[in-house]
Amino acid sequence: MARKNLLKGLMDQSAAPETPPAQTRVDVAKPRYSSGAIGAVSQSISDLKSRAVQEIDPRMIDAGGIRDRLDEDGGLLELIASIEEYGQQVPVLLRPNPNYPERYQVVYGRRRVAALRRLERPVKALIRVLDDRELIVAQGQENSARRDLSFIERVNFARQMRQMGYERKVICDALHVDKTLISRMLSVADRIPEPLINAIGAAPSVGRDRWLKLADLLEKSNLDTAVTAALGDGSDDRFDAVLTALTPARPPAPPPQKSALTGAGGQALGEVKRGKGKTTLTLNAQTSEGFEEWLVDNISELHTQWQFERKNSTG
Repeated sequence: MARKNLLKGLMDQSAAPETPPAQTRVDVAKPRYSSGAIGAVSQSISDLKSRAVQEIDPRMIDAGGIRDRLDEDGGLLELIASIEEYGQQVPVLLRPNPNYPERYQVVYGRRRVAALRRLERPVKALIRVLDDRELIVAQGQENSARRDLSFIERVNFARQMRQMGYERKVICDALHVDKTLISRMLSVADRIPEPLINAIGAAPSVGRDRWLKLADLLEKSNLDTAVTAALGDGSDDRFDAVLTALTPARPPAPPPQKSALTGAGGQALGEVKRGKGKTTLTLNAQTSEGFEEWLVDNISELHTQWQFERKNSTG
């Protein structure tokens, strides 16, 4: 009985949150364990909790990490309907809020938390003790594994990490890409202003090359013109509208040159059109008297004769 009471006391002690001193921000929340047997038991209990799915009141969950979606409400109603019918199938990841130990912060799963908050249902969650850097890396890697963030949303994620002072390697690790691609992504972030990105939105069908093309066009265009052009029901449509508005108009192609085709007696056989890269012969079947069929039948022989004469004239 004494051993059971001792274990119960240890579990109560490990479950009780530490209250940080007033006006103190704890940016790195790492568990502290006592040495010896008590510390080993406490650490084992904490490890078990980190692997167990818990149900958390959504009112106790705060925002955390980086804003990863340009349209955070996109598809939320569909997600709410799905969870209402089938329940929450995949747990979210939370960490204890460093400033308020009795509360939590979202590492990933923001839209699931928002949907369950609307439904007033508890959130199934894994809880891990992470510092700020580990939080952002975990958030970025989870997004990369899902592959549902668009190119420009990943650019926006990298831009925010750089603004927060993270080095290039950490940004690469978070987004699971190499330094070359990160350089290109940050180049897009530098050349396309954030107001225009927000006006366009996620543009899920638009890849890197077209965003780079837009960045090139912006160097010769006015930002206000681009933002004003960002009109359309969908984000992809808004991107296309901006790209079209900034693309210089091409001069109209010159009309094809036309000339009449006449026969040996001067009768009209048809016409020839000479345009860019092609020549078109049009024969009038009513006046050519079957010449069009003869020409088709003998085109190979005529071409052979032309090649022979051309070779002799140049040889």
